[in-house]
Amino acid sequence: MESSGGDDGAPGRGPRVLVVGGGIAGLGAAQRLCRHPAFRHLRVLEATAAGGRIRSERSFRGVVEVGAHWIHGPSQGNPVFQLAAKYGLLGDKELSEENQRIDTGGHVALPSVSYASSGESVSLGLVVEMGHLYYRLIDQSREFLHAAEAPVPSVGEFLKKEIRQHASWTEDEETKKLKLAIKNFLNIEGLGIMDLVGPPRPVAPLLGKYTRGLPGAWTCTFSLGGYQGLTNCILASLPQDVMVFNKPVKTIHWNGSFQEAESPGEKFPVLVECEDGDCFPAHHVILTVPLGFLKEHLDTFFQPPLPAEKAEAIRKMGFGTNNKVFLEFEEPFWEPDCEHIQVVWEDTSPLEDTAPPLQDAWVKKLIGFLVLPSFKSAHVLCGFIAGLESEFMETLSDEEVLLSLTRMLRRVTGNPQLPAPKSVLRSRWHSAPYSRGSYSYVAVGSTGDDIDLLAQPLPADREKAQLQVLFAGEATHRTFYSTTHGALLSGWREADRLIALLDPQAQLHGPRL
Repeated sequence: MESSGGDDGAPGRGPRVLVVGGGIAGLGAAQRLCRHPAFRHLRVLEATAAGGRIRSERSFRGVVEVGAHWIHGPSQGNPVFQLAAKYGLLGDKELSEENQRIDTGGHVALPSVSYASSGESVSLGLVVEMGHLYYRLIDQSREFLHAAEAPVPSVGEFLKKEIRQHASWTEDEETKKLKLAIKNFLNIEGLGIMDLVGPPRPVAPLLGKYTRGLPGAWTCTFSLGGYQGLTNCILASLPQDVMVFNKPVKTIHWNGSFQEAESPGEKFPVLVECEDGDCFPAHHVILTVPLGFLKEHLDTFFQPPLPAEKAEAIRKMGFGTNNKVFLEFEEPFWEPDCEHIQVVWEDTSPLEDTAPPLQDAWVKKLIGFLVLPSFKSAHVLCGFIAGLESEFMETLSDEEVLLSLTRMLRRVTGNPQLPAPKSVLRSRWHSAPYSRGSYSYVAVGSTGDDIDLLAQPLPADREKAQLQVLFAGEATHRTFYSTTHGALLSGWREADRLIALLDPQAQLHGPRL
């Protein structure tokens, strides 16, 4: 294997460090390390383009977020919010004290308008009633954190159990059916995978950002140029030769003794082999690739293989898909003050365990739309769809998606003449070869201990060269997994770990969440 490392690792010049992955975790780690004089020999290997699952695209005469959408908990305790404010990426509303003080409890705001599959509008009073029930039950599930043993195997099972007890409503059958349909919508909207999510336990805060939320309005977005403006600013702060693009990694060889012709006498414990055959020797590697990629390549990505305990943690943890579908209309069919459109399917219930074939029912998992406010001359809705249905949607053509959603909108609005959207744009995160999904979650059968196991550096053996392979990314942050601030904090954590190894007296700065 040809080495591509140059002579950066010569004795006395400091360690050679590689960061694998140029998402916000990798960029954050690189920025932190570059500020310390000991880390002059740093490279970030990125398979495609910087940003990772943060991806803003120019479309519809504006900017749309194909990846991460909101700052979850936009307040001073959130490092993403702090950086966005520092770089001037937020508007006055997002920066206001009022916006930062709002405490949503991790709950999504209720819709502006709710349509039923029968073509009738749903009473917002009914939606509010069921919303309050749903959020009360979610809050109750958090109490499992303090229980000696979780009473149910998943959050979804807990919700079903409690709803059965609440389902003795006195209204007519049609109203009962509608209430259950609204409840089913909220279950889907809450995460899309509730039956796969384990219950909170004392050793595992499984609802992550929901169990330890940060204050701030849930609708906080990057109004001045898109989310990717943040990663672009971090990227611009790095020395020009740090980033190496179009370098997907094939294998990480660790616990070895690798040499290169350009550095005679220098030995490196790690060698990063890329898909194009280039190899980069290093003293330390910070790995920030998504959990979905690790799951798919677990058997071949590490040589020697990972310790059995860490490999099993990767297998047990969940990695889900959440996609977006953007629809552009010639004219809006919604009211000027509408922000959020909900779609309720009256033939669905959270108490049902059987699922219809995906080709027949995938559109029912698309539970509603946000009205994008930032487009002056275009009228755009952003729909969200998660789970297996989201993955199935990726297999369809744009024409098939557009046809299905046009039929759905005509049905729920009760207007068979509703004009079809003029264009469609969608994400395909499950198909993306270097992501294979959108976000991590603690699945049934796993615990927060698995997150901690994933985050532990290699090797564990203190007799070997230390901190050869370090792990960062949202899936490695026990409290804020599935969030961009969790990813950023994890990158800082591993950078600080390396800095402390070389410079124990260093003053480390930044949030410790």
